[in-house]
Amino acid sequence: MIYGYARVSSTTQNLDTQVVQLTAYGCQKIFQEKLSGRSLTHRTQFSALLGRVTTGDTVVVTKLDRFARSTQDALNTMATLTERGVSLVVLNMGGDVVDTSTAIGKLLITVLAGIAEFEADLIRERQIEGIAAAKARGVYKGRPRTYTAHHKGLAHALELFAARDTNHLTVNDICAMTQVSRATLYRLARVLSANPNGPVLG
Repeated sequence: MIYGYARVSSTTQNLDTQVVQLTAYGCQKIFQEKLSGRSLTHRTQFSALLGRVTTGDTVVVTKLDRFARSTQDALNTMATLTERGVSLVVLNMGGDVVDTSTAIGKLLITVLAGIAEFEADLIRERQIEGIAAAKARGVYKGRPRTYTAHHKGLAHALELFAARDTNHLTVNDICAMTQVSRATLYRLARVLSANPNGPVLG
């Protein structure tokens, strides 16, 4: 059985293009959902797909980011499929079709594993450097908070960002301590500045 999975990141987008591509490839059943990358932990249709596939089946997606929220997530899902004897086909991976049942596809998994490990090392290194720099200036107040929800980390990052003149923290310090990226922090700060009375966090 050849299954397709199509996803767009907002309810205003349509799935037609992906469905057409998946159908043209030969997908006999296509699971569809509209979810942003931040909501990928609640992929009911994707979970249903994983619960359906069995040995010898194939899962097809138009692009890798349609079914994975990160490199590590892609690897984990590929491993799950491989254990079940299920192949993954990505219709557009740098302009090429990639099938994990082939030698090239298996090489892709190895490359992705290396990238995931490299990304994790970079994150740890940045956190260590940021905390060390804050400690050197005497502005680090112990272990960073542990957040039970992502928006709490964002809120704390914005608080620290707004108080930079008094807490003497750099943007790198704040990002390292709250695990919020520079791009996200600056974007939210701009939104807050433009809409001081409007909510920026969900």
